[in-house]
Amino acid sequence: MNTIIHYLISYNQYLLQIISYLLNFICKFIPLKQWIFDDSHSPKYQKFKVDEPPLIKKEKIKPQETWNYKDFISYIKWKYDVDIKPVKRRSICNIPDDYICPHCSAPKEYLYRNNGSLEQVICKVCGKSSSSFVPDTIALFCPHCSHTLVAKKDRKHFIVHKCVNPKCPYYLHNLKKVDKKHLDEPYGKNKYKLHYIYREFTVDFFDMDLSSLPKNASSLKFSKHSSYIMSLCLTLHVNLGLSLRKTSQALNDLYNIKISHQMVANYARTAALVIKPFVDNFDYDPSSTFTADETYIKVRGVKGYVWFIMDAVKRSILGYQVSDNRGVGSCILAMRMAFKNFKDKLPENFKFIADGYSAYPLAAQQFFIKHGEKFKFDITQVIGLTNDDEVSKEFRPYKQMIERLNRTFKASYRVKCGFDNFEGASYNLALWVAYYNFLRPHSSLGYKTLNQVDVLNGADNMPGKWQLLIYLGQKTILNMQAVG
Repeated sequence: MNTIIHYLISYNQYLLQIISYLLNFICKFIPLKQWIFDDSHSPKYQKFKVDEPPLIKKEKIKPQETWNYKDFISYIKWKYDVDIKPVKRRSICNIPDDYICPHCSAPKEYLYRNNGSLEQVICKVCGKSSSSFVPDTIALFCPHCSHTLVAKKDRKHFIVHKCVNPKCPYYLHNLKKVDKKHLDEPYGKNKYKLHYIYREFTVDFFDMDLSSLPKNASSLKFSKHSSYIMSLCLTLHVNLGLSLRKTSQALNDLYNIKISHQMVANYARTAALVIKPFVDNFDYDPSSTFTADETYIKVRGVKGYVWFIMDAVKRSILGYQVSDNRGVGSCILAMRMAFKNFKDKLPENFKFIADGYSAYPLAAQQFFIKHGEKFKFDITQVIGLTNDDEVSKEFRPYKQMIERLNRTFKASYRVKCGFDNFEGASYNLALWVAYYNFLRPHSSLGYKTLNQVDVLNGADNMPGKWQLLIYLGQKTILNMQAVG
């Protein structure tokens, strides 16, 4: 019996050793995709990563290196036998208590206003003027090595700051992952993002108006045609995707209504201006999962971009923007529109799915800087066209959902052969989003609309629904004016 037990124990140890050899072989020569996560950790994709915010310190501007006020008073006494005494005030002085003369460091007792209540201050000791408003200088430091960041590039909406410390642990960690043959090439390191980088925005996208549309809209007082003709134009132009000239021709061929394509454009612009507030301020009661993407359009042959943010559960379009560039500014504006229904903070387990474009994590970083922990969220990035990792396998359906939305929009856009200007693209997109969210029947819902509105259900045909949608927009505008 002892011999059998000893044999089994020895054989078990032998099997454990074989398993250990196999595991080492797999880890060395057959790396699991879930472990190495190629797209996420590869240095080739490092340029698409957004680094964490820097360390920020505020420092007061130091006085200029000149005479100290005490030495200056002593010198005047010795040279001219004149005593410089503190200012005798006849009224309350509003100079800050901690303010000193930037030329001689004289305290508040020797300073007085030179121009009443304005900012200019005169020093009685040195006789030089200055401003009582001393701005704080903001110093940015690398969060990995505490080295001061250097401003390298000045872009349209932001300044690129870079940590140039060659001993920064972040830089040394990324340098280890670089292909060795590229290190021997001239400027081979430039193929990778190795240093810590921070983008300081010079434009506050959180103070911009989200409801802006072209103001040159025509009146809703009809002299020749009626509101029904206007809603008929919208039905043909938006629902059926006809161009302005095709809409004009269809009205003439079908109903013998003679109307120019320019009047159709005026009707569409006016309708967009009225309907947009209702669409943007509607209570969609969104879920905790959003998906986003951007697609391109043509404006006079020049490429522009349309940004969409969609509720992945209820399929409604919550945020949309038209821009002439692919910068992060339009992405932030679209996110602000989508987060309108979240008044105080994001819901728990909030997910935001997008592609590998760096604008999305950069916009998420700006929300955290602006609003703090209440609007802190991570971007789940679905990279590539194939499911090479577990994240892509799990979230690929959400990415395909927003891609189908892009194709649906492009189907109505292509017949127009592009837009004449970005204003026309903006009001056309606003009308299309209103149609998609409230008027378009969806096969996945049994050919019902995404958002049920009792007022719209009272109309028997589509022109009547457009008229009611304009009525709801007017009502929303009146409520906004009463509140504001």
